[in-house]
Amino acid sequence: MTAIILGATGATGKDLLQLLLHDEDVKQITIFVRSKVDMIHSKLQVHMIDFDEPDQWRHLVTGDVLFSCLGTTLKAAGSKAAQWKIDHDYQFQFAEAAKKNNVPGYLLVSSSNASADSFVFYSKLKGQLEEAVKALCFSRLAIFKPPVLVRKNSDRTGEVVVIKVLRFFNKFGMLKSQAPLSTSVLASAMHQLAKKQLPGTTIVDSEKITVLATVKN
Repeated sequence: MTAIILGATGATGKDLLQLLLHDEDVKQITIFVRSKVDMIHSKLQVHMIDFDEPDQWRHLVTGDVLFSCLGTTLKAAGSKAAQWKIDHDYQFQFAEAAKKNNVPGYLLVSSSNASADSFVFYSKLKGQLEEAVKALCFSRLAIFKPPVLVRKNSDRTGEVVVIKVLRFFNKFGMLKSQAPLSTSVLASAMHQLAKKQLPGTTIVDSEKITVLATVKN
């Protein structure tokens, strides 16, 4: 298998990259980044690109499966328009390039609350991205809908607070479907599902993510 990762320097992407590097069935991993990364591996091919210049990189999006893990926060992006560009536009442009280049598999990290008709900005963003990539008709499409993610050494204050609140309620058996999920668990589930090569569209909620992550190679 040859893999492509978008968002390889983020929390989930980093965990996924390590799993793929240690998988003997994965022969090559291509990642696309904004700036230089300090990593060298015989399997790894790094493309440092300008995301706003797709004509310069879309022909490079080739392989068996594209893992789309790109994401940011409103605070980090600076505005809703900037966050939409990163979380929606960039990911869709890569999905379009992959489809045009006959990449059969596409795995997208979305959100448990994604809805194209939502009045909540982030949920609407994720929901509209889901609908857009479905319309591309990949041979194998998997949309992962995790709850709040637990990131190593996270500096996202709001996210940390939400995780603490959810864990408090989880202790009393409440809001179990929204129990925070580690990025390493999500990455493991993505890795395992990619290896299954299931045809058609697969929606992977929190419960299914946890089950997939426990699968042994």
